[in-house]
Amino acid sequence: MELQALLAQPVVLPSQPRAVALLMSELGQAEPSLRRLNQFFGTDPALAARLLQEANSPAFGAEGRISGIPEALVLLAPAQLRTLVRSAPLGASSRTVPGVNLQQFWRYSLNTAKLARSFAGLVQQSQIAAYTAGLLHGLGELALHLADPERMQSINTLMAPLDPRRAKLELRLLGYTYAQVSAELARQWQLPEVVVDALRYHNAPFDNNDSEPLAGVLHLAAWRARARAAGLGERELAVSFPGKVGITLGLDMDMVLQQDPIDWKARPDAGDYV
Repeated sequence: MELQALLAQPVVLPSQPRAVALLMSELGQAEPSLRRLNQFFGTDPALAARLLQEANSPAFGAEGRISGIPEALVLLAPAQLRTLVRSAPLGASSRTVPGVNLQQFWRYSLNTAKLARSFAGLVQQSQIAAYTAGLLHGLGELALHLADPERMQSINTLMAPLDPRRAKLELRLLGYTYAQVSAELARQWQLPEVVVDALRYHNAPFDNNDSEPLAGVLHLAAWRARARAAGLGERELAVSFPGKVGITLGLDMDMVLQQDPIDWKARPDAGDYV
């Protein structure tokens, strides 16, 4: 499927039933806690995307300026948030997105967001925008699997969706990658350019002369999270470390490995909030 044809289709991205339930419970309170709302929205890529899309809509006059969940929550009233969350489609079964383990995907996205926020702090980039980019960057993979499940299933037989080499394989077989799909979705949602560029260029952050440093931050975060998901050992980590990106940002491999806020021993379905 051509990229433009894929983007012309409506995309229905599933949310975690647990996140939806927690949000509806909090929004049912007389005075919902912004801190808890931020935590719960910050665990779910699809819900975060819906929230940011709404906050960047013309209704609030802030198109292209709201890059993070805390900013968006200030704009929307509790009634609007309830409507947004109540209408979210749920990822209730393994068949929701054929070929994708949603529990693994949600956990990976959250881990990448946390790592991106941590790296951004080290290199004086926006931690809020970095967290958003990390949380949303994989949504293009879901969109690809929903739009063309048979083709993506055949690609999955060659390489798993979260394999660190996945983008290169998609580029060779499709002519584009999940990163471009994620970026175009974010552009349609009128998210800030700094986030859109980070999503678009994170697989090759310094191949573009005008690339955003945040793309390099996201590149390192995604590498770290995917390497862990793939179970890479010390030697494999050393061989695969994106040294050019690290040098450009002033981060060596030890620094990248030390900035690791993830409890890798936690149960896969354990609640893990920001």
